[in-house]
Amino acid sequence: MKLVLSTVINRPPDVVFEFFAVNHVHNHPRWDPHMELQQVSDGPIGVGTQIRRRQTRMGPPIEGVMDIVEFEPARAFGALIVDQTPNGPLEIHSRATLDPVDGGGTKLTLHLDIPAMDTSPDPSMIENSLRRIKELIETTE
Repeated sequence: MKLVLSTVINRPPDVVFEFFAVNHVHNHPRWDPHMELQQVSDGPIGVGTQIRRRQTRMGPPIEGVMDIVEFEPARAFGALIVDQTPNGPLEIHSRATLDPVDGGGTKLTLHLDIPAMDTSPDPSMIENSLRRIKELIETTE
């Protein structure tokens, strides 16, 4: 299953990247209150960073680990996520790309790939996250 969704944020790519990638552990729960993140590796976030995650979106909490596999300032941020679901490990490939747009804005595109899923999930959760990310970044000075 693959899902790709985008939004345009009225801020330059470096500002969007700082919020979305550099400060991911702090900011992700702000746009998705059902997610708790804790960085378990030392140092600033980058390729090789490991993050423990716990989501409470549906039913009992699901815990997992997120490994940062791509970190290209103002351009891309990627993670390999393995959640421990009641049915066993679930692998999720997550990637965000940032492209400058006319007027100084940024097109933020989220790419999700969940190989074990045959059908596409309801995109509304990701659409809501994108709306909230846009709102948080555009209202922050």
